[in-house]
Amino acid sequence: MKMKLIFFIKSGTLNLENYNIKDIPGSSGRLDVISRAILAAIVKEKDLERDLEIWVFLDNYGTFVFDSNSFDNDIFPKNEILLSDYFVKYIKNRSEPELLNENPLSGIQYLNITIYEAINNFLKLNYQIFVLNENGEDFCQYFTKLNQKSNTIFIVGNQSGEIVNSKDLKSLNLKFISLGGQSYLASSVVRLIKLNLSLMI
Repeated sequence: MKMKLIFFIKSGTLNLENYNIKDIPGSSGRLDVISRAILAAIVKEKDLERDLEIWVFLDNYGTFVFDSNSFDNDIFPKNEILLSDYFVKYIKNRSEPELLNENPLSGIQYLNITIYEAINNFLKLNYQIFVLNENGEDFCQYFTKLNQKSNTIFIVGNQSGEIVNSKDLKSLNLKFISLGGQSYLASSVVRLIKLNLSLMI
């Protein structure tokens, strides 16, 4: 049995009203950050890495689950620009299935659920849930205790750090861990987690 590995990332800034593919960071509220994290989570080199998920919680649009097993490796957009553009099209056309037929991201699952509701649901399923925070405990002591049967979620936060520092999250008594004192982009955090897990498990 392989470890079930899920990443959570949240954005309260995403706004697609003035989206322009020529200026994704400036016209979307930093969709580029989300897209890089998605690619870091489910793509390895040039292929989709199976049995991985990343849940994207967008305050203005809902929750989107990228399960690597739900996409066709041959047509999945593996660069940031294409992924961002198809994701925008998916969000805008989600209620019109006929418009999604040609979208390589049609395998996305849309959920009407908050990040806190999702966390509580997974806690009931006995998932180990870690919150990435620069001030957290050293990750090594926890990673060495994980094995192939460990179902694990990593909350990598958002651009502002609001979610990882929220009272609601802290009240859940989750484990706050750190990859070091340096501040990393969400995509780098995801890659570092995957790398360290591969070395320790």
